Amino acid sequence: MADLVLKNVEKAYGEVKVLSNVNLDIQTGELIVFVGPSGCGKSTLLRMIAGLERITGGDFAIDGVRMNDVPPAQRGIAMVFQSYALYPHMTVRDNMSFALKIAKKSQAEIDAAVDKAARILQLTPYLDRLPKALSGGQRQRVAIGRSIVRDPKVYLFDEPLSNLDAALRVATRIEIAQLKEQMPNSTMIYVTHDQVEAMTLASRIVVLAGGGISQIGTPLQLYERPENEFVAQFIGSPAMNLTAGQVTGTGATTTVRLENGGIAVSSVPTQVADMGLKVNIGVRPEDLHEATADPIFTGRVEITEALGEVTLLYLARDAAGHQVIAKLPGIRPELRHCEVRLGADPAKVHLFANGRSLLYR
Repeated sequence: MADLVLKNVEKAYGEVKVLSNVNLDIQTGELIVFVGPSGCGKSTLLRMIAGLERITGGDFAIDGVRMNDVPPAQRGIAMVFQSYALYPHMTVRDNMSFALKIAKKSQAEIDAAVDKAARILQLTPYLDRLPKALSGGQRQRVAIGRSIVRDPKVYLFDEPLSNLDAALRVATRIEIAQLKEQMPNSTMIYVTHDQVEAMTLASRIVVLAGGGISQIGTPLQLYERPENEFVAQFIGSPAMNLTAGQVTGTGATTTVRLENGGIAVSSVPTQVADMGLKVNIGVRPEDLHEATADPIFTGRVEITEALGEVTLLYLARDAAGHQVIAKLPGIRPELRHCEVRLGADPAKVHLFANGRSLLYR
């Protein structure tokens, strides 16, 4: 059990600053997920917490104790890497118990810890097998079990599912969620580039971009109330549609005339001073529906993708090169090459000015 606090944390390699002004409070029992595009610094931040990268500015504390200069082995942290990093000549039992043997724990303590972790991870039948006799998902569970037996204050996961195929990713993701349920007081930090993992596992998500934190919140907060255009488009698949326009009506609801000729009404409130403000409206593909009047988007469907429960519609690009994507329920092959009119509930229409949501002004 541990609380973690990062205050004004920075990371630089010489003159190149890769992370700056990182402020984050992580409470005991949370599963925090770091997400962001490649190169945003999410794995670097995780390694700074683990002590594998030096913190070049700011402070990092666990339970009120400053950890900047504390060696990794003394931080009470266990890390599960992207690669399983198992010893191929050792059995599952020996892989899981190795760290405890190095720590000179008694055999009784070692056996109890390994048996408990094996039960949690459903590895008991495989304890005497070598890693080569296991599937990819089972090997990753062994790597997680090796962390559990140490009973650390904090668990760190660095993209642990990226080496698995699609089916195994889903199964192992569910196992990690179940593991967290069985260990409610364990603090976990999980790095991934997969937003589905982030949305399904996280207590809170930390979105990293541009060398810092773009937004922190629960999965639904980030989905329903993104603070900026980057988060709006990064969370959700397909990405949110963004279209430029100008405010033509203010008040409890806002009317925007779009550059494409459409009219959008948003539940985001505005003031009289916002009249004429240049904005981008944002609408998620799943929030669009066929409209009989006052459409936000009108266009010819170039491609349809039938996914079974939904159909994705890709409208022809406009003069600026923007393409609208809609996600409609059911199978709709008849819409291909047809013109459609799409609207959305005002509560689902987001407004951004200078990249920031008008909700957070």
